[in-house]
Amino acid sequence: MTLALDTSALLALVVDGAQRQIVLDALDAHDVWAASAMALTEALPAIDRLTDEPITRADLEDSIRLTWDHLHVVPVDQQCLDDAARLSRTRPIRLTDAIHLAAAGRLPPPVSFLTFDPAHIPSALGLGFDVVST
Repeated sequence: MTLALDTSALLALVVDGAQRQIVLDALDAHDVWAASAMALTEALPAIDRLTDEPITRADLEDSIRLTWDHLHVVPVDQQCLDDAARLSRTRPIRLTDAIHLAAAGRLPPPVSFLTFDPAHIPSALGLGFDVVST
C-alpha cells in the first residue's frame, strides 16, 4: 500500500512532537512512500517559521532532504495542475492543498493520505483515500 505525505506530515517527521510517532508508524505500515514535488518546496521555507536558530534550521533541512531521498516524488506537471484546478473548483480547498491531493490521486491505489492539516481530511476522504492523521 502507498502512503502519500503532505507538507504537514513531512515536517512532523523531522520535528519532535506527538505527531512524529504517527508519521513513523504510518511509514512502518506502508511499503511505498510518496509526496508531491511541492511538498519539499513548501517544507523548506516553513523551517524558518519553526525556529530562529541557524544550526537547528540546518539540521531540520538536512533531515527533510534525507527523508526526501526515500520518497517517490509525484511531479507537479500540467496534468497535476489541471487535476488540482478541478478539485479546487469542486471542493472547499485552496489550490495548494488541491495540488497535494491531485498528486496523490496519480498514485496506484490503494493510497493512504497522511496529513495534519484539517482542511485536507474531508477532501481526501471524499476522493477515496484512507486518511492517517490525529
